[in-house]
Amino acid sequence: MAAKKVYKVIFYNNEEVFEIYATHVFPSEMYGFVEVEQLLFGERSQLLVDPSEEKLKNEFSGVSRTYIPMNAIVRIDEVEQEGIAKVTSVGSSVAAFPRAPGKPD
Repeated sequence: MAAKKVYKVIFYNNEEVFEIYATHVFPSEMYGFVEVEQLLFGERSQLLVDPSEEKLKNEFSGVSRTYIPMNAIVRIDEVEQEGIAKVTSVGSSVAAFPRAPGKPD
């Protein structure tokens, strides 16, 4: 019996980096999007609660399929087993693209 494939999808969403796990990832019929289905969230420990995983569970509760813009995706990996979904803040470590001096925004 073949092992179930699990994909780790890392993408940007409103100045945060989301890391989610799913069993189906493929190009969408909507141009410029990637479809992600059957999101996986760990149910291993009910005693220990990870706030970023809880945020993702609330964000994607009731979602059977999500469409992520291709330009927001950082990477997609096929992994051996599901990890912990998390949200991290981009913060100020990202520099703005340099602009020519004297040009208005």
